[in-house]
Amino acid sequence: MSLLGRDFHSSLDDGSKSLLERNSNVTAENVHPAEEASGLSRMQTLIHLLKCNIGTGLLGLPLAMKNAGLLVGPISLLGIGVLTVHCMVILLNCAHHLSQRWQKTFVNYGEAMMYSLETCPNAWLRTHSVWGRYTVSFLLITTQLGFCSVYFMFMADNLQQMVEEAHMTSNNCQPRKFLVLAPILDIRFYMLTILPFLMLLVFIQNLKLLSIFSSLANITTLGSMALIFEYIVQEIPDPSNLPLMASWKTFLLFFGTAIFTFEGVGMVLPLKNQMRDPQQFPFVLYLGMSLVITLYICLGTLGYMKFGSSTQASITLNLPNCWPYQSVKLLYSIGIFFTYALQFHVPADIILPFAVSQVSERWTLFVDLSVRIALVCLTCVSAILIPRLDLVISFVGSVSSSALALIIPPLLELITFYPEDMSCVTIAKDIMISILGLLGCVFGTYQALYELIQPISHSVANATGEMDLTQVSTHTPQGMPFLVWDCFGGLLYLRTKPSFDRLYHQPHLLGKGMPFTHDIPGNRQSRDGNAKAIVFSNLQLLPLRHKI
Repeated sequence: MSLLGRDFHSSLDDGSKSLLERNSNVTAENVHPAEEASGLSRMQTLIHLLKCNIGTGLLGLPLAMKNAGLLVGPISLLGIGVLTVHCMVILLNCAHHLSQRWQKTFVNYGEAMMYSLETCPNAWLRTHSVWGRYTVSFLLITTQLGFCSVYFMFMADNLQQMVEEAHMTSNNCQPRKFLVLAPILDIRFYMLTILPFLMLLVFIQNLKLLSIFSSLANITTLGSMALIFEYIVQEIPDPSNLPLMASWKTFLLFFGTAIFTFEGVGMVLPLKNQMRDPQQFPFVLYLGMSLVITLYICLGTLGYMKFGSSTQASITLNLPNCWPYQSVKLLYSIGIFFTYALQFHVPADIILPFAVSQVSERWTLFVDLSVRIALVCLTCVSAILIPRLDLVISFVGSVSSSALALIIPPLLELITFYPEDMSCVTIAKDIMISILGLLGCVFGTYQALYELIQPISHSVANATGEMDLTQVSTHTPQGMPFLVWDCFGGLLYLRTKPSFDRLYHQPHLLGKGMPFTHDIPGNRQSRDGNAKAIVFSNLQLLPLRHKI
């Protein structure tokens, strides 16, 4: 049964001993290295590799630099990048070695872990080797679906901003002089709007066909990056006021974001296995990841130097509200839309073989489409339930990405090559990398969870000081929630709660002469009692007349 270029049974291994092995052979990582005429070329592989690693995490790197410090951030990001690429190479070497040892054409990430455990000296690990495969598969599914959930949040956020700011957006990129109130819809509406289009997109299963969409995504991403760099290199403030090193608590968030940004770990073996000439993959990997790491460091450092303490979770929130820079959100969202299918490819091809094996062939197509739709809906629901983009990035990076990128590959090398007289230097190196990844995983996860359970502060992005609210546009229908713009074009996110909704529904309560009575810790009333913007943790909150 084929679907958009994919034959479910064409890659089955007739010589497999069990249903589990037969199922594994239809996963993306196990697709037979393609024939000369149909395999991925070096350029197609490079395009996929770049798109896998240039996602939403890239736009959060300026905030990651803020969490680490102007000096510590770039150095740490370079170190994490080098370690991540090294671990990718370890994974490739182990997979190649194990495929030769077990006389397989190729093995995937999970199989590599299982086969290595089957030959380790410890009897208990040999007996339970299959759980190594299950663990890796679970982490791959969690990581890739986590990426997809973040993509949902990012696309919905940007779509909301573009639609609801359209009538306030102009060709003038100068800072705003007064606040503007505009009607908004709940962000969940935008997530549900995107949902059916993503359902159609994930029906495409052929990586070569997806390379066309990856090319489009790379073009739109390149255009948006050009506009972002064009803005952040202009009039960079004196960086001497920025801290060279941040606190250890925020550094833990930096670690999670940095690891999350290297999103392509799960696609390394699938790309190699589908290359026309797999021996060329190391060259493609080194070239592509060198470009990626350079881009990461430049954007993160320059973005933090440009915006300083006002750096937001996504650098797009710091851009002026004018059409040239609004187009950045559109271009990048298009790129993320197409990247969704690429990241979705791994978890779908791990889960689908088991699902379709439980039904007769006549139901294969129905089950395949149903599982794909269910997984897309799962990422949508996750995005709705956890609306903190920056913390979700840090959490997913700390929990799953660090395990797949830094913890498991060195352990895999130790288990695979230890019987073959590994050098003491290699053993020490692998142990140190795994310990580093484990510490980052534990403490980064703790800090991200701690931040996630904290109350959400309703704040205006990019605010840096007080502002008179005498001139406020109140052309908002009674009973409609609204967005608030500060003088720098920043956007107030209303992840609405009913109590906040009731207050924000009444824009006529704002105006000159209204005292502050809203009870939020950190409020500071102006000396004359007139309505001013409130400075709260370097962000502005609206003055509200009534208590919640």
